[in-house]
Amino acid sequence: MPANRTVAYFSMEIALDPAMPTYAGGLGILAGDMLRSCADLAVPVLAVTLLHRHGYLTQRFDSSGWQHEVPAEWPVEKYLTEMPARVTVQIEHRTVALRAWRYQLTGLGGAQVPVFLLDTDLPENASWDRTLAHFLYGGDAYYRLCQEIVLGIGGVRMMRALGCENVQRFHLNEGHASLLTLELLHEEAKQHGRTRVTGEDIDAVKARCVFTTHTPVAAGHDQFAMDLVGQVFGPRVGVIDLRDVFCADLVRRVVQLERPEADLSNLFSRGNTLNLTHLALNLSHYVNGVAMRHAEVSRQMFGKYQVDAISNGVHAATWTSPAFQQVFDRHIPGWRADNYSLRYALSIPTPELWTAHLAAKEKLIAAVRAATRVELDPQLLTLGFARRSTPYKRPDLIFTDPPRLQAIAARVGVLQIISGGKAHPNDSGGKEIIQRILRLRDALGDRIRVVYLENYDMGIAQLMTAGVDVWLNTPLPPLEASGTSGMKAALNGVPSLSVLDGWWLEGCIEGVTGWSIGDHQISAAPAADRTARDAASLYDQLEHVVAPLYYRERARYLEVMRTCIALNGSFFNTQRMVQQYVLKAYAE
Repeated sequence: MPANRTVAYFSMEIALDPAMPTYAGGLGILAGDMLRSCADLAVPVLAVTLLHRHGYLTQRFDSSGWQHEVPAEWPVEKYLTEMPARVTVQIEHRTVALRAWRYQLTGLGGAQVPVFLLDTDLPENASWDRTLAHFLYGGDAYYRLCQEIVLGIGGVRMMRALGCENVQRFHLNEGHASLLTLELLHEEAKQHGRTRVTGEDIDAVKARCVFTTHTPVAAGHDQFAMDLVGQVFGPRVGVIDLRDVFCADLVRRVVQLERPEADLSNLFSRGNTLNLTHLALNLSHYVNGVAMRHAEVSRQMFGKYQVDAISNGVHAATWTSPAFQQVFDRHIPGWRADNYSLRYALSIPTPELWTAHLAAKEKLIAAVRAATRVELDPQLLTLGFARRSTPYKRPDLIFTDPPRLQAIAARVGVLQIISGGKAHPNDSGGKEIIQRILRLRDALGDRIRVVYLENYDMGIAQLMTAGVDVWLNTPLPPLEASGTSGMKAALNGVPSLSVLDGWWLEGCIEGVTGWSIGDHQISAAPAADRTARDAASLYDQLEHVVAPLYYRERARYLEVMRTCIALNGSFFNTQRMVQQYVLKAYAE
C-alpha cells in the first residue's frame, strides 16, 4: 500500500462499477465520480467504504405494481483483492474483526486511487456481526450505528494497519463517517501520553477534517438515542472517556458556547440524541454544501456554522455516451483531460450532434424493448425522469393532471415518458408513487407512452441520461441538495426541464441550456398548493415551449442541445469540483 496518500475520503457508499452494487443512488454515484477525477488529476487520495455483499436492493414489481426487494448478490472476489491486514473494533463489549478488500481506480495518466471496502464477514466473528457490512442502509438504528462504528473507527484503524501514516486530511462524505473523529481524538491523546482528551486534541483533529453535507432533509441526518449510544459503545473509545467527549468543557472549545452548563447531548439535537451531522460540523475545519442554494439552506439549518459551497459535478468520460465521445474526440480531442474545453462544443455542427443523439436514443430504446417488450419510436419526444422514489422528489408531478397531459399530446405531439428509480424498503410513500405510475401507464392511451424501468442502476442511468430528449427533475424546493442526473444529461446534449432548486438554479439559462419549472423563490405555502402550481408550470412549458420546439423547430432545439454541452457540460463536472476541493479544503 503506498504510504504517500495525503487525503482519506470516507463514504458509506461508492459507485465503482455497474456490476458492483456498492451504492444506493446519488451520494454513491457522486463519490465514485469524484474519485475517478482524483485519479485523472493524480490527487493523492485513498477511499474507505463498506463492502455491501447484498447491496442496497434489487427491485422487483408484482402484478399490482408494488415494489419488492431482494438482495443484490455479486461475486466479490471477481472485482476486489483481499488485503492481509486485520483490525478490530469494540461493539457492545464484543470484539469484531475487520478485513479490507481493495479496488483500484486508474486515471487518464495512470495515477491510481485505492478504495478499501471494509468487511466483517470473518469466521472469528459472531454470526450477527458477520453481517454488519452486508446491507447498505438496511436494518434498524442498532445495525446502522454498528455499521458506522465499522466505517469510521474501523476505517481509521484499517488505514493505519495498511501503512497510511501520512494522511493530512480526512474528508467525511456525509455524516455516516463522523465517528472517525473519535478515533482521531483517541490517536491524538494517546500520541501525547494523555488518558483524557484535551482542547488541544480537539483543535488538532478539527484542523484535519473536512465535511461535506448532502441533504437539507432532516430525516437524512443520522441520529441515535444516547441510551443506544451508551449500549453500543460502552463508556470508552480507546483512551477516550465518552463523558469527556460530551462534556461542557470541550463543547465550549469546539463551538464556543457561552453557557457553561451546555453539553453535547443538548447541542446535537433538542432531544437526548447523538446527531452525527453535528459531530462532523463540530470537528471539521471546513464544511461545504453541494450547491450554492444548498449551502444557503444548510447555513439556516445549522445556525452558527460556516458552510461553503462547492457545486457537485459528474465524471465526464463516464457519463458521455460512446456516440458523443466520438464526436468530442473529433472536434475537441483533449476534452477528457480538460473538461472545460467542452465549451468549444459551440463549434460542433448540429447534424453531427443529432446523429450522435439518435445513436444514444436507439440504444436506450433497445434496452427498453429488451426489459419491457415495449416498442418506442425514436422520432417521438421522449422525456426522462429517474431518481430515488420518495414523495419530496415528486416523481409523479408530470402525472398530476392526466387529462391535461393527454390534451397536450393531442395538440402538440405524442409523448414518451421513461421513468425509473427505487424506493427505500421502508418508504411506503415512495412505493405508492411507483405503483401509481405503473397503473397510469395502461390508462393514458397511445398518445402518452409510459415506461417504468425496473431496478434502476448505474448502467440504466448511463442509457437514460444520454438517450432521452429532455430530462425532468421535479423536487419540492428547497429539498434538492444538488441533483446530478441533469448534469449527466447535459454532457450528452440533453437539456433539462426542471424545478429551480439544487444545481439547476446555477445551470439554467432559460431557453438556452434548458427550461425552468416554477420560480426560484422558496414558498411557505402548503406542499399541495406548491405542487399544483409547479404542475401547471410544467404543463405550460411542455405545451407551449418544449414540445413545439422539438417537433416544429428542430434547428432551435439542436442549438439548445449544443449550448447545454458547452455551458453545463464544461462546468458541472467532477474535474472542476475536485480542483475546488484541493484549493479550498485539502490545501494546508
